[in-house]
Amino acid sequence: MSWGTELWDQFDNLDKHTQWGIDFLERYAKFVKERLDIEQNYAKQLRNLVKKYCPKRSKDEEPRFTSCLSFYSVLNELNDYAGQREVVAEEMAHKVYGELMRYSQDLKAERKHHLQEGRKAQQYLDHCWKQMDNSKKKFERECREAEKSQITYDRLDNDINATKSEVEKAKAQFYLRTHMADESKNEYAAQLQNFNAEQWKHFNNAIPHIFKNLQDMDERRTVKLGETYRSFAEAERRVIPIITKCLDGMVSAAKAVDNKRDSSIVIESFKSGFEPPGDFPFEDFSQNLSRTGSDGTISNTPKGDRDRDGAPGPRQDPKHPMSRTKNKLWLFGKKPKAPSLEDFSHLPPEQRRKRLQQRIDELSKELQKEMDQRDALNKMKDVYEKNPQMGDPSSLQPKISETICNMEKLRSEIHKNETWLAEVEGKQSSRGDRRHSADNHHHTPQGRESPEGSYTDDTSQEHHTPHKRSSPPQPGQPNPDPHEFDDEFDDDDPLPVIGHCKALYSFDGQNEGTLVMAEDEVLYIIEEDKGDGWTRARKQSGEEGYVPTSYVEITMEKNSKGAVTYI
Repeated sequence: MSWGTELWDQFDNLDKHTQWGIDFLERYAKFVKERLDIEQNYAKQLRNLVKKYCPKRSKDEEPRFTSCLSFYSVLNELNDYAGQREVVAEEMAHKVYGELMRYSQDLKAERKHHLQEGRKAQQYLDHCWKQMDNSKKKFERECREAEKSQITYDRLDNDINATKSEVEKAKAQFYLRTHMADESKNEYAAQLQNFNAEQWKHFNNAIPHIFKNLQDMDERRTVKLGETYRSFAEAERRVIPIITKCLDGMVSAAKAVDNKRDSSIVIESFKSGFEPPGDFPFEDFSQNLSRTGSDGTISNTPKGDRDRDGAPGPRQDPKHPMSRTKNKLWLFGKKPKAPSLEDFSHLPPEQRRKRLQQRIDELSKELQKEMDQRDALNKMKDVYEKNPQMGDPSSLQPKISETICNMEKLRSEIHKNETWLAEVEGKQSSRGDRRHSADNHHHTPQGRESPEGSYTDDTSQEHHTPHKRSSPPQPGQPNPDPHEFDDEFDDDDPLPVIGHCKALYSFDGQNEGTLVMAEDEVLYIIEEDKGDGWTRARKQSGEEGYVPTSYVEITMEKNSKGAVTYI
């Protein structure tokens, strides 16, 4: 159906309809604009959320737990998802909103042109109608004047009193009016014929053509709306596969959470390498009580020991080794804070070993880079020597020398850290040997371990020690392997003194590597307790060896490196 044939007389209504169509298209464009603004704001908020919960961290602080890694994987996938929302907004902005706004401007210009043509055609038809109407009115007026002149002529012609000149004058006037009426009639007929022809052209050619153009314009507008509806949906559909991959990535991250792995990481992160403290010994405060034969109380102290220890028993000294030991039970209290040292000696053995190994790996990577750079510079130097026009070989020598110097520094650092690492691993193995040796030398059925992390004799042996004070439990004896202590004591330079100690009890030092000491004897400390219950000391005579840490009262020098006093 055509607007030109069916709506030939609805110019004003078609004017309103086409304006409504353009307004509707612009309204839809405004809807798309608000929709893409929502997408952009949504993507921006998602990115800000990801940035908020994924702060920048140094390499050492990167989380290793699977739950943390999975969460950061979820954040990365969410960041990619936000990127897809931005793609949707961009597609809508260019292929829907931008296209609609450009098309709207074109429609407005085209509609204005068609309506102007319609108005011009209508104005021309109105002009033809006015010309026809004017000729019609003139013809009507001339006919009336001709009729009046005819009546005047007839009256004078029949009047006997009228002169001949008056009759001739009336006759001439009659003929004139009749001639003018005939001319008006011909003019009116011509104008009427012309108007009818123009009116036919107007309603059969001009208006149908203009209305057909308006109809085509409106139909194209409708088609464009349908296309943009589809583009609106396609913008969302195109990102669905990538969004699906993002969601699949989140699911994969969830499946990667491993509680067992996280537990093992906790162990690796905080394992100190120390052994747990053993049982506290029984301290008998009833030795000073007199027992009668009628007492039904059974004493845990053998009779011979009661006879020998009849003297007043020792009073609990606030500096008793059992009191000092509590300061080392970090599990039940706050570990003393030590300054960070280059060799990580402030860390527990296991953590120190890991940090040293990590540093060695990093230095090895840097050394490899320097070696690669040296090789590249040497190759470039060879090329310059063969082709002097490409460059001066001597200009590369400073850089090569600098690289070689850096390599030497890195090798020195690696050797130093490997020495520390070997020291840690050697001490850990020697402590294990000492524990094993203590098990072989002590035949105590209970095999109790002291708070210093060593095995003790049973309580009955404590009362056979012929000294003023009750002796604390000894740590496990050092390894009797002579090679171990030969290596430690055969250094050319003696170890520096880092403190001094006073013997609280006598120690016989029967095992190899241990040092005999008498009660109240003052010794020099040359190596502090590494957590195995033994302290390396030196007598004033120069003799060196290990003594039980719990048998001495230690005072460390304030300026000694990494010194810790257990008092």
